[in-house]
Amino acid sequence: MLEYDEIRLEMEGLHPQLKELEEAMNMDRLKKEAEELEEQSAQPDFWNDAENSQKIMQKIGALKNKISSFNKLKESFEDVITMIELADDEEDASMLPEIKELAAAAKSELEEQKLITLLSGEYDGKNAILTFHAGAGGTEAQDWVEMLYRMYNRWAERHNFKVELLDYLDGEEAGIKSASLLIKGENSYGFLKSENGVHRLVRVSPFDSSGRRHTSFASLEVMPEIDEDTNVDIRPEDIEMEVYRSSGAGGQKVNKTSSAVRLIHKPTGIVCACQTQRSQIQNREYAMRMLKSKLIEIKEREHLEKVSDIKGEQLKIEWGSQIRSYVFMPYTLAKDHRTGFETGNIQAVMDGDIDGFINAYLTAKSRNEL
Repeated sequence: MLEYDEIRLEMEGLHPQLKELEEAMNMDRLKKEAEELEEQSAQPDFWNDAENSQKIMQKIGALKNKISSFNKLKESFEDVITMIELADDEEDASMLPEIKELAAAAKSELEEQKLITLLSGEYDGKNAILTFHAGAGGTEAQDWVEMLYRMYNRWAERHNFKVELLDYLDGEEAGIKSASLLIKGENSYGFLKSENGVHRLVRVSPFDSSGRRHTSFASLEVMPEIDEDTNVDIRPEDIEMEVYRSSGAGGQKVNKTSSAVRLIHKPTGIVCACQTQRSQIQNREYAMRMLKSKLIEIKEREHLEKVSDIKGEQLKIEWGSQIRSYVFMPYTLAKDHRTGFETGNIQAVMDGDIDGFINAYLTAKSRNEL
């Protein structure tokens, strides 16, 4: 059948990309490294240093996941070709929808694994900390922050990542003034680092009785969650700590005592807060990790030699430098101003379908276009 032939030719035409992916991943090296670490884990004294042993076991798991994912991808291509041959021999048209679905899934997985090979940064494999801030505009901007907050939660759900709320400040009438999320999952920072910047919304405001169009801005900071043992030179005298009462989404009290912690890094003006842990000590630990993560992210982005080179004036948000615009009226469009990638399906984007933007950014960055 002609349709089966077309799918077969398309899948066979992707085999060179599959081979390139295998070489880019250096599968032989991954397998060898996994074997060496497993031999190490089998030694009688392996668990004498529990902390180091745990890291090695996590490394083994990550390596095995990469190897397994690639092997499953190869099997998917082989399964599609086999099913086409069987259906074609028997002239069975009823299998066409299933074959199309499997072929589409295999192509999608190939693209995703190709993108992962672009994540070569030191912290790309880490969890991501997202911090949202409303721009000028009061209720309108705070509602926009809540929309973005929901969008990234939905994106995390699509990728089976776990989301942990770290800090949350309600808007005065509606929406969110600021919030921080920890998104846990392999390569979550590598993917989401593309989202760092100012996001612009154009729509007819539901808060304007005259039905006028409004433009709102919100900023999103994305930083990697660094390991607790990562050494970052922060002097105690450079930290100012404030404590306050925790309050959660919708005004619900998380804790009636002053357990929430806000840390201010005096040299740079960076502020990090956490209110969702059970005690003031735990909140301070999380806030300190967020501060270290933010300093490292800025150091890497600004290509600085050391954290102490960061200057406070570099941290100011410029609302005119938006990375992406989301237009609801008079037409629907989401457009990234760095890559030119755009889509008219604004509702899908707000429901977390932002992989197209992320993929375009990573691809362009790998070509040194950004």
